[in-house]
Amino acid sequence: MPHEPTAPAAPETRDVRVRCHELAPQLGQLSSNLTMIEEAIRAAVIDEVDLLVLPELSTSGYYLRSMDEAWSCALPITHPILDRWARLLSPTMTVVVGICESRDDALFNTAVTLGSKGVLGVYRKTHLWDEELTIFTAGHDRPTVIDTPVGRLGVLICYDLEFPEMPRSLAVGGAAMIAVPTNWPLVPKPSGEHAPEVIQAMAAARSSRVAIACCDRRGAELHHEWTQGTSIIGSDGWPTGTLSGDRVDALLAIDPYRTTISPRNNVIHDRRPELY
Repeated sequence: MPHEPTAPAAPETRDVRVRCHELAPQLGQLSSNLTMIEEAIRAAVIDEVDLLVLPELSTSGYYLRSMDEAWSCALPITHPILDRWARLLSPTMTVVVGICESRDDALFNTAVTLGSKGVLGVYRKTHLWDEELTIFTAGHDRPTVIDTPVGRLGVLICYDLEFPEMPRSLAVGGAAMIAVPTNWPLVPKPSGEHAPEVIQAMAAARSSRVAIACCDRRGAELHHEWTQGTSIIGSDGWPTGTLSGDRVDALLAIDPYRTTISPRNNVIHDRRPELY
């Protein structure tokens, strides 16, 4: 008697251990910043973190005072330090780190995604903020969804998140999580409220049912203060995780059916872009 074909197993919810590590880069001090980044990676490896997100421009600091200072701490994507960091990772681990990137005769505010075999993806910030416009060239490539050991991952940088089309496009492209290296300058807010950037991240996560990990920085830089608004947000739109010193750790449950929000509704399939 012939065997009945076996139905494929339904996809299961998976748990991802996420860490956002708020570093305090020293402005223009490439060597010490690289050491600091490597220490953060080694600590995450010891703690068996699956996804480590580090701040924007971790290699250089943010308020670069001149093009000469920026070039002095810029790295090409082919720099051997990226391979060195990749070799530290377990096969199940992914790291997203913000760097000051040199490419030909231009500088970019870039996020590099690393796995144990090397560079998995490169995203160059497309929406530059204020003084960044005096240093960096805006990226012109659409952000893509990267296949990583932790699943399908989208990457944005800081100000990009304030354009709702950006996280939405990544969710439509199949991202289960979005990593966002940031440097959020401190701005006024009502007492007891989240920072405005965190509210925007929460709204983006809930509207597209995609988890978002935003890693801010800490430490003073010139006369600027930082929000230190690091947040790991589940696909339900609520922040989660535990703050310990300069680290936020969370166990995210990535539900393959997260975009289905009722028996008749799916936040991705229900879109009507021809009307927008």
